[in-house]
Amino acid sequence: ISSGEVVPARIFGITKSKEGTPGELRGSFEAGSYGQLLLNDQTGIYATMPNGMIGQGYEIALKQEITEGEAQILTTVDGKQSQWYTARIKKINYRDPNATRNMVIEITDPKLLSKTGGIVQGMSGSPIIQNGKLVGAVTHVLVNDPTRGYAVFAETMLETAQSAGDGASTSRLKAAS
Repeated sequence: ISSGEVVPARIFGITKSKEGTPGELRGSFEAGSYGQLLLNDQTGIYATMPNGMIGQGYEIALKQEITEGEAQILTTVDGKQSQWYTARIKKINYRDPNATRNMVIEITDPKLLSKTGGIVQGMSGSPIIQNGKLVGAVTHVLVNDPTRGYAVFAETMLETAQSAGDGASTSRLKAAS
């Protein structure tokens, strides 16, 4: 996708992940527009949001501030309402050349595991918060263990947004899923 609009969506179904098979969220787009697509690259989808972004603003954690341990993800798996779920940062990869595999995360929330089996396709971009700061976003599910997946550093996302010329000049991004 090289152009388009940011539009509201509604999730109406889930195919649960299981070992060897990534699940998926099923949904539909709704009428309305929040903004215009600016860039779609390996680290995420970036857009201009003239009317302001939905969600809460978070300070970005520098990658050196991120620690292995407890975190939360914000994701939507039913309807239109995002919810917080518990997760754990299992590994931090400072030198991995793949910009989308900076962290290994694990879903630990029993409710989310019950609904989805772990990470499913469609959860990419779900923000990860640790110690009150945005540390990254979900990028991939590990097919052989869908409770785990990869994430990109928020710092990398901010650098991409700034280089795309979207006017992001502060160390804050919005968390919306």
